[in-house]
Amino acid sequence: MASFFDEIARNRMKSILLMLLFGLLFFVVILIFGVYLTGSVSFGLFVAVLLVIVYAGFTYFSGDKIVLKISRAKEADKSQYSELYSIIEGLTAAEQVPMPTVYIIDDPNPNAFATGRNKKHASIAVTTGLLGIMDKRELQGVIAHEASHIGNNDIQFMMVAIIFAGVIGLMAVFIRNLFFFGGLDGNNRNNGGLLLLLALAAGIIAPIMATLIRLAISRKREYMADANGARITRDPAALASALRNIQKYTAKPAARPVRSANEMTAPLYFSNPFNKKNVSNLFSTHPPLEDRINKLEHMY
Repeated sequence: MASFFDEIARNRMKSILLMLLFGLLFFVVILIFGVYLTGSVSFGLFVAVLLVIVYAGFTYFSGDKIVLKISRAKEADKSQYSELYSIIEGLTAAEQVPMPTVYIIDDPNPNAFATGRNKKHASIAVTTGLLGIMDKRELQGVIAHEASHIGNNDIQFMMVAIIFAGVIGLMAVFIRNLFFFGGLDGNNRNNGGLLLLLALAAGIIAPIMATLIRLAISRKREYMADANGARITRDPAALASALRNIQKYTAKPAARPVRSANEMTAPLYFSNPFNKKNVSNLFSTHPPLEDRINKLEHMY
């Protein structure tokens, strides 16, 4: 058995190491992008970093609004959802974070997510399906998990991961186009073999690696939020029970994915919003439900 604190520390360290690996991959891709774009490493890096800053700035200040818009989330009426507000107020106070804005998503899939650019500008969104199948203890477990994402700075952590993966993907496409459509100048072509290998690595391997690292980070942060959510409520059984309910829902033939979820927003959700089992955990946004439940049931 593991304590709340052991699980939190273990997954925090793993996610930090993964982010450092992400940063290294990001630097290598920027370096190759700079050479392709200008023929000068220093100037190329300047241009690439400038583009990244613009892209990151837009994502940082507007990303949460875009996510809520895509998710068709509507701000919750406090009088209609008074119990939900009361639960969120209590748990965010316990986590020592400001009260987030509360949103409702009209969808039968039981799910939730937290988003925002920092602790002072955060939101928690829950689906009507979640409110429909959870009792108060289970709902507290789910909200504690989402409050943990805010308290652990996961909303910024995952935003950075999404930015990194997005920029690597865009640069990879640009490099492939330059290579295959004659964007290389004569000097670059004369350097032949090495440049070809770098182009193939940046254009094909790097985006795959970026995706795998981003998904691995997402899974580690989910484990950490489970452990921290259980610590806040001192009731890991309630969160395990909530996950069991979701497991039962996804096993039904009539179960449907979250209608408004997509590949960009999927890692933010409490559980996989697509209700699908992956051939390999490597390509999953979330840890297996059974694994999360097992950890919670053996936690103290």
